[in-house]
Amino acid sequence: MSRLEKVAQALKRELSNIIHDEIKDPRLGFVTVTRLELTRDLRIAKVFYSVLGEEKQKTDTSSALESAKGFMRRLIAERIELRFVPELIFREDRSIEYSIFIQQELERIKESDGDKKDS
Repeated sequence: MSRLEKVAQALKRELSNIIHDEIKDPRLGFVTVTRLELTRDLRIAKVFYSVLGEEKQKTDTSSALESAKGFMRRLIAERIELRFVPELIFREDRSIEYSIFIQQELERIKESDGDKKDS
């Protein structure tokens, strides 16, 4: 495992802990950090997350994460020994929703094919 992968893994783990245990923003929904992409120079971290809930919950969570960026960076600086704390860029990961949609469509197709065979 390369240094980049180790740092990305440590950042992901630490950010997950911070989001779940330390941010007390009521706008924050049920958030899961799904992955983290780190630039080679360790200056920028794209944090992909998913949120359980309605669209309003997702926009509120996005706002809460954006407003807590500085707080999270400060905690990361205290906990992980890095020369530079990466800038955090949050992106909602909708791949889980898309997977559920595809699964539902496949089930619907399977059921409609079953109805055709019965006729």
